[in-house]
Amino acid sequence: MNFTPRLPSRNHNVTKISPLRELAVLLGGLLAVIVIVYLLLGLGADLLVSHLSPASEQKLASVLSSRFTDKTKPTSREKWLQGLVDTMEKNGCVDLPYPVTVHVADSTLVNAVALPGGQIMVFSGLLRIVRSENEMAFILGHELGHFKHRDHLRGLGRGLVFAFISTLLGSSDGSIARLAAKTVQVTESGFSREQEAAADAFGLQILNCVYGHVGGATDFFNHMPEKLDPGHIGHYFASHPENRKRIQALVRLERENNYRRGPLIPFTLSETEKFLK
Repeated sequence: MNFTPRLPSRNHNVTKISPLRELAVLLGGLLAVIVIVYLLLGLGADLLVSHLSPASEQKLASVLSSRFTDKTKPTSREKWLQGLVDTMEKNGCVDLPYPVTVHVADSTLVNAVALPGGQIMVFSGLLRIVRSENEMAFILGHELGHFKHRDHLRGLGRGLVFAFISTLLGSSDGSIARLAAKTVQVTESGFSREQEAAADAFGLQILNCVYGHVGGATDFFNHMPEKLDPGHIGHYFASHPENRKRIQALVRLERENNYRRGPLIPFTLSETEKFLK
């Protein structure tokens, strides 16, 4: 009797499934769990924000914006910007449960942000590219929209959640942690783009309320530095929508609400010089 050696038909120590496929399934499951946890914690943060009283927000603001209390008096730039916001409030274009104060920070950043407690920070880099009062009014109206929708507090809450998850992932493998962080960032960007679009619509409404027309509403997006535009692909990873999409959305809202375009109020030379100082 002759013995012919052969491999067994089934080896329990060797899986028929590709190891790469198993790795992909495990990573996909891990990322899904992280996103779900982030969304749940984010919803919890949003729920807390909706129940946060204006008085509590003011107390929070006193801690976060203590750096502003050292200034004895506003600069000429801040007075001009504050006058625009005060006009919006006096005309009944915006109704907030607290006064709004505008600050200017000397920085090359082309941006403005809404901070808790009615604080708007405008970076001087933005003032250098704005070409009309109407354009600046739209930008300020946009920030007021964040206050109205309480986006500034939601952003703060979700930022803390993001920091918490990032801390948990910090002890894990670096590549996996970076992938998970990027996945959460893309998810968060979706929320941010929705908030930015809603704030744009609010700014358009305020612009029409103050001037009786919406001239200048899209100017900022037309001459914003190209490097700041997330573009068609980067749009999905950015907190702000693509400029082209924002312009199209604003033009559509103009037509839907029968808003008209009107003459712009340009900066005078003296105002421009003050801004550049």
